[in-house]
Amino acid sequence: MNTMPASESVLSVQGAAKYYGPVRALDGVDLEIGDGEFLTLLGPSGSGKTTLLMAIAGFTELDVGSLSLRGENITNLPPDRRNFGMVFQGYALFPNMTVAGNIAFPLKLRKWQPDAIKARVKECLELVQMERFADRMPSQLSGGQQQRVALARALSFKPSVLLLDEPLSALDKKLRADLQWELKDLHRQLGVTFIYVTHDQDEALSMSDRIVILNHGKILQIGLPEELYNRPKSRFVADFLGKSNFIDAVINGGNEDGFICQGGGERFVVSAPADVAVEAEVQVALRPERIRIADPGEEQFRGVIQQTSYLGERCHMIVEHSGFGDVLVSAPTWKTKITPEIGREVSFGWDDDAGVILAGEK
Repeated sequence: MNTMPASESVLSVQGAAKYYGPVRALDGVDLEIGDGEFLTLLGPSGSGKTTLLMAIAGFTELDVGSLSLRGENITNLPPDRRNFGMVFQGYALFPNMTVAGNIAFPLKLRKWQPDAIKARVKECLELVQMERFADRMPSQLSGGQQQRVALARALSFKPSVLLLDEPLSALDKKLRADLQWELKDLHRQLGVTFIYVTHDQDEALSMSDRIVILNHGKILQIGLPEELYNRPKSRFVADFLGKSNFIDAVINGGNEDGFICQGGGERFVVSAPADVAVEAEVQVALRPERIRIADPGEEQFRGVIQQTSYLGERCHMIVEHSGFGDVLVSAPTWKTKITPEIGREVSFGWDDDAGVILAGEK
């Protein structure tokens, strides 16, 4: 598990805990965030991701633990002295100020000179491609335009860290996708540390250098997007980050090719590394897109298609197997070997390196 950033740590969270009565919103969180990293906090509602972001921002006081920025303790430092930019889901623009006025506001608070403010506002407008809208009021802008202004305002005073609390969740799907590209490109240009909160798995996978998965106030796994997706350590991570099939199995043996598993009345091999013993009861996680489907007899296992869902570039099928139960298969429509039809008998299988053993879970 990649728990450390690739670059030098800029922000350190140590033993962070926050309690609301019996609820542990944060429960002993340790986290190192790299200089210039795009780090995403991902988890369901109530997982602690926003509480952690607000603690970093200084809006939420920790009950236990500490925060340090480049080695300096900032645990008790007020928000306005942390030099962190903040972008909210609801934009939080000042409705009585123009676009340029909103961007200039943090600079005036910091007593920048008028000429420097004017130059920096122009620079920030160009950065988010909003030069033509400098004199517009927020009410005259679309949601995507307002979020660009909020981003420019948060970056105007050159913060050391930019905190983003689900900034795209209020936008429609296409606009969200466009702004994801823009945000990632902006991060690359500026080299500022981004700490991004989302509950959207696709957003996290497509944008992040590393992802932190939280649940019930605890960090369950940290790593590169491809690490977390391809090698989840727990059922929760495998189920939350994308979709997975889960097969209850017993380890029958192991060799240089991997582990021999017995589950659902079938035998199969899992070649991924795992710390398990012979006769251990485990669950095997299997991504739907790693499963091949074909006519009967062409693959190892037999089943019957119970449901289909056409998604344009992919087709999802639920295949019933006598031992595995319902197996979700996701196949590219342009290369699917069979015509997906409810009630059709098929065969399916996967490569030995497709499965992941979730040790200790059954």
